[in-house]
Amino acid sequence: MSASTYPGARPGMSDVARLAGVSHQTVSRVLNGHPNVRPATRDRVQAAIRELGYRRNSAARALVTRRSGAIGIVTTGSMQFGPATTLAVLEQSARAAGYFVTVAMAPDPTPEVLTGVLDSLMDQAVEGVVVIAPVEQVARAAQAVSAQLPVLLISAADADAFEPPVLHVDQAAGVHLVVEHLTGLGHRDVVHVAGPPEWFDAQVRQRAWWEALAGAGLVPRADLVGDWSAASGYAAAQELLTDLPQAVFASNDQMALGVLHAFAEAGVGVPEQVSVVGFDDVVGSDHYIPPLTTVQQDFVTLGRRAIEVLVAQIAGAEEVAEPVTPSLVVRASTGPAREAAPAGREAAPQARPSTGTASAGRQ
Repeated sequence: MSASTYPGARPGMSDVARLAGVSHQTVSRVLNGHPNVRPATRDRVQAAIRELGYRRNSAARALVTRRSGAIGIVTTGSMQFGPATTLAVLEQSARAAGYFVTVAMAPDPTPEVLTGVLDSLMDQAVEGVVVIAPVEQVARAAQAVSAQLPVLLISAADADAFEPPVLHVDQAAGVHLVVEHLTGLGHRDVVHVAGPPEWFDAQVRQRAWWEALAGAGLVPRADLVGDWSAASGYAAAQELLTDLPQAVFASNDQMALGVLHAFAEAGVGVPEQVSVVGFDDVVGSDHYIPPLTTVQQDFVTLGRRAIEVLVAQIAGAEEVAEPVTPSLVVRASTGPAREAAPAGREAAPQARPSTGTASAGRQ
């Protein structure tokens, strides 16, 4: 609760952070003489301290040094592979580091709901919060409370757009591995089944797909857009049956599963006629028919690094949130291109990234 809530109450660090327009940890660094604070930021914090008459509360600091030993994790409760796996490894990593974990779910992540969830965690005196933020409104709500306690975003969002540190598996690097693999097999006529456009992961994968192919001198077919489900991948593949590409990159393994289903049902050989690549390396993807070539995300390293970065924030130290490197797992769903690219696919006029939509209801 801020000093402005109760007249006559002593101003706290959160009040200083709010007035200066910085995070709680930045105020802590200024108070502790940390060198990695820009002079202009330091001046702004010190001006806010003087204006509010802020004084350190020694009794409160003594309580803080005893530590609650608790970390909060906020998730939308999505059962998609990425968020669900991230939650599991975060909890394991936090416990291994000696922290008790409180998990809060916001299935309907409106700003009001998320603010209530984060306020509830602060009422429990958590030392910091990791927020799994697949979409912008979750990331923005987390940023709003970063002035009051250490916050780390697990998100494919642009790190420059948010003040809390952002940690993620390098989605763009994973897509570049896919493009290198497909072009190395001679594929020129390719198409992407993209994820839902409101997801940061889908945005980054789509943008990286077009950039990587442009770097190879290729222009893919216009993207089809799915919703992460196998049904939407199935619907997308059905749209391709009358004019088969040489390769399909599905933005997650579930949609790739739907693509394989549609092709198998129509008698399309994979990889003899069309190569198929996924993203995530979900449990069981090595038992798809055929086993799926896919990008493996190292969620174990992601969870460990997330806790390291958050613990460093809690201590007022700097810790760089470097992206975690993915890898490509090559299996039987990809093979050499069946023929040369049709005329117009290579060095064609620039097309738009997203024009088609794969509806799950079309199955």
